[in-house]
Amino acid sequence: MKILIIDDERSIRNSLREILTEEGYVVDVAEDGVSGVKAALGGHYDVIFSDIKMPQMDGITAARRISEE
Repeated sequence: MKILIIDDERSIRNSLREILTEEGYVVDVAEDGVSGVKAALGGHYDVIFSDIKMPQMDGITAARRISEE
């Protein structure tokens, strides 16, 4: 299973990536909504975890843009 984590807080991205990788998942990360949308549209992800409040583009807007494509 391939997972994308979108969060502007490095510690949260790294913690989630570490935990999920140890459980055997393939995990990519993005540091904001803009890069998260680019990553999501450039690859296939089974699950996307996203923070809601982020600078530049919030998680709700990112989810809408991803689902529109």
